[in-house]
Amino acid sequence: MPRPTTAQITYGSVTVVFSTLAMLLLSQTSSGVGIAVITLAALGLGILVALTVPFPKPAAPEALVLSAAPEERVPAQRGVLAESVASETARS
Repeated sequence: MPRPTTAQITYGSVTVVFSTLAMLLLSQTSSGVGIAVITLAALGLGILVALTVPFPKPAAPEALVLSAAPEERVPAQRGVLAESVASETARS
């Protein structure tokens, strides 16, 4: 199983904290058993939320090839720039 991402850990933790607070405030329980049940339910909900956050997809090989060749584009840009500089110097 892949390692959890930062987003998964964050979403799961926030879910546990807020759902625990919400359930404790809504139920107004003061017994130890009630608090334990609510805590376990919130933990289960946090795990469920963390597992449903999608994993990032690996980059496609085509995207890596296209972004890895800036050297091929630079001479064409220099050629256009050189032509415009040459035409400006010819005007002067």
